[in-house]
Amino acid sequence: MGTIIPAPDALIGRRFDVAVAKMMGISRAKAADLIETGQATIVGRTPSKSDTLQLGDLVEITLEEREERPEPVATDMAIAYEDDDVVIVDKPVGVAAHASVGWTGPTVLGSLLDRGVHITSLGAPGRQGIVSRLDVGTSGLMLVCKSDLAYTEMRRQFAEHEVVKTYHALAQGNLKENKATIDAPIGRAKVSDFRFCVTPAGKDAVTHWDVMERFGEATLASVNLETGRTHQIRVHFSSIGHPLVGDAMYGANPRLSEELGLDRQWLHAMQLEFRHPRTHVTTVVTSHYPADLQHALDMMRAHHADHSTPSTPQ
Repeated sequence: MGTIIPAPDALIGRRFDVAVAKMMGISRAKAADLIETGQATIVGRTPSKSDTLQLGDLVEITLEEREERPEPVATDMAIAYEDDDVVIVDKPVGVAAHASVGWTGPTVLGSLLDRGVHITSLGAPGRQGIVSRLDVGTSGLMLVCKSDLAYTEMRRQFAEHEVVKTYHALAQGNLKENKATIDAPIGRAKVSDFRFCVTPAGKDAVTHWDVMERFGEATLASVNLETGRTHQIRVHFSSIGHPLVGDAMYGANPRLSEELGLDRQWLHAMQLEFRHPRTHVTTVVTSHYPADLQHALDMMRAHHADHSTPSTPQ
């Protein structure tokens, strides 16, 4: 028996392959493969990939062990900064930080090693050099350590919250304040192995945000994290009634996501500020929006401009 997950409210009425892709953070093609091989199904019936997820459905995921295959490589992953101690990549969506059970797509670590980048041997097996991570569905800057010195020092800086991580997030709706802090513990949701939620039993989580632009139907915010919990920004914004645009797992409006052409959350790790582990010089590395997020933002701006421009009297 595999993992059983109640159908998320936000995915009711969606195609089964789309729902599985959203729930597992994988591509639709990989989701379709899981469905066709019986590794993703619905308790009590055998759905095809085009069947619709219904209210009350229980999704069962049973991942089979497969023969080792060469790991795919993220050839489009840009290097934003590199020296003898650290390398900072601009991670595309659909790339995991490192290999994990059930993940068959490209990883940051594997793609760097494939390019011949030296990575420290410090760290857990398969996670060498990694001191912070980004979700598969989140794009942006991620730091990996090349030297032992960097790993030891950067792990300390991240653990003591000395690294300033700035994200840009497009939240659904009109945020009431221009600036605020969400201080709410986060833990695993009981209904799913993949989802997290605000819960008194969770770990401390603190998120600061400042409004950058307002569009009425959505708000662009700059976000800084004191902690680095899994799905922290997504969970915190959802908990205050403003899920990230495109984030079906945490309650985003599917209509708006479709209008903007988004099939993932609008969230990008925009800037890293840290003290260099060897020189101790403050180092700031900045990214730019990938094409899908920029397109969605341009559409929001155009839509807002159309509705905020007064009509000319005839």
